[in-house]
Amino acid sequence: MVKYNPELKAQVVGQFLNDKMSVVELAQKYRVPKRQIQYWIQRYRLGGIETLKRKANKRKFSTDFKLSVIDYYQTHDESLAAVATKYDILARQISVWRTGFNRDGVEALRSHQKGRPAKVKRKKKSTSSPEKQNEVERLRAELIQKNKELYETRLENDILKKSMALFGPSKDDAKHK
Repeated sequence: MVKYNPELKAQVVGQFLNDKMSVVELAQKYRVPKRQIQYWIQRYRLGGIETLKRKANKRKFSTDFKLSVIDYYQTHDESLAAVATKYDILARQISVWRTGFNRDGVEALRSHQKGRPAKVKRKKKSTSSPEKQNEVERLRAELIQKNKELYETRLENDILKKSMALFGPSKDDAKHK
């Protein structure tokens, strides 16, 4: 989508209104589609010069605002363009909100998370109470201590096995048999 300078828009609309140039002549002169020029003229007539300026990108609208716009459009005998100019939004945005509202109700007007859902579900870290955290920490410390004891026992056992292999059975072992 081509974005046009507000100065160009104002110049084209000014030449249409003041110099009485036709839309076709303006389209040829500025190499802009006729429909675009007609749209600028319509916006200017409905809302003045402010409607030709660029709006901030990514504006967010509340659910209440969307409902009020739809309600106003349905209860008043005005065109989409007139309502859009009154609320300073695009006419096609009102149409999208209205279609969604008619299809899904108020839920369609609420903000939703954008993008695809994640393939892998992330587990939330447990934020349990302090008593449970103290218990978990105590059990961890106990487990670490038991693992150390097991390691030392296995080490002693390995040393005994190797000494048996190197030196043979002790004299005490022969007496006990």
